Amino acid sequence: MYSLLLALIYLAFISLGLPDALLGSAWPTMYPVLEVPVSFAGIISMIIAGGTIVSSLNTNRVVRKFGTGLVTAVSVLMTAVALFGFSVSKTFWMLCLWSIPYGLGAGAVDSALNNFVALHYASRHMSWLHCFWGIGASVGPYIMSYCLTVKNSWESGYMTVGAFQIVLTVILFFSLPVWNKQAKIKKESQTEEPKHLKIHEALKIKGVKQVLIAFFSYCALETTAGLWASSYLVLHQGIEAKVAARWASLFYLGITFGRFLNGFVTDKLGNRNMIRIGLGIITIGLAAVILPVQIELVTLAGLVLIGIGCAPIYPCIIHETPKNFGAENSQAIIGIQMASAYTGSTFMPPIFGVLAKFTTISLYPVYLTFFLILMIVMTERLNRLVVSKESR
Repeated sequence: MYSLLLALIYLAFISLGLPDALLGSAWPTMYPVLEVPVSFAGIISMIIAGGTIVSSLNTNRVVRKFGTGLVTAVSVLMTAVALFGFSVSKTFWMLCLWSIPYGLGAGAVDSALNNFVALHYASRHMSWLHCFWGIGASVGPYIMSYCLTVKNSWESGYMTVGAFQIVLTVILFFSLPVWNKQAKIKKESQTEEPKHLKIHEALKIKGVKQVLIAFFSYCALETTAGLWASSYLVLHQGIEAKVAARWASLFYLGITFGRFLNGFVTDKLGNRNMIRIGLGIITIGLAAVILPVQIELVTLAGLVLIGIGCAPIYPCIIHETPKNFGAENSQAIIGIQMASAYTGSTFMPPIFGVLAKFTTISLYPVYLTFFLILMIVMTERLNRLVVSKESR
């Protein structure tokens, strides 16, 4: 049963990643047809992000009432419906409308499944879970590219991914008895019932503020690094645009492949050590990028190292949550962590864009270093607080 559920969760995370890069891939074709400025893609992404934040903060409540299986199935259904809505949208306001269920569904399934894996499975599965998300996020643009090239239609790209989500939804609904059986076993073995924590109550728990800042900083660093890598390489390092784009894509490949490799060692080394190793590799990568001597290969390799260093941090922070704060609090705190993560990934990259516009894009590694230092400080402070609490 564990294996069957795990396969379903992996499949769900592939589906979670599939739509994430569709908008970026299709937008150059979409915005002239919709007769809107190119910058309007930011409006859609902000609506989606707002939905994910709202649903992440409320996941604990709905999971306690309906269970992880039903929440996952309904959430995937919501994203499927939203994707079909995108495929038939002829105006920009319709895209904005369909972005609401897309964001709400994505945030709920993300928080619910992360907590389920953190409670029921070893740390290696959390790393592989997020590796599968990376596979989905990598395959999505290829699907859109195929539809644009062969069918000359961005609508069919959204419809294809939506069809995959519908198939997964059917599988998830048929698998609900398996989820319910696992939930019953878990409930019988629990010594404490899951708590419904309000945000202000969660913030009073020692270490929660630190982990939220660390999570915010990580997502700010990862998304800013990925979004502005090509621009930095071209505008500051003078690297050819095609070369810069190819190496920038390796940043994401480094994250995905790194998480695959992490799964083989994370149970032996432990989540805390994996986070420290990741932060150390990011430090080396940033040092290579920030070197005053502009050696092209060193800079490009540094960017890949930043991606590899990012790989263990996100899944290991999540998997450590039940241990740090108690299984009864984990769903509530993971939901808040997800909201913090989405906030960092939504607002920090555009803020750097404004900063670069009015100053210089050469601040790219400095901006990333700020969040790296914040992560190091917060994770080590969290570790001290948790060790102090455990020793009592």
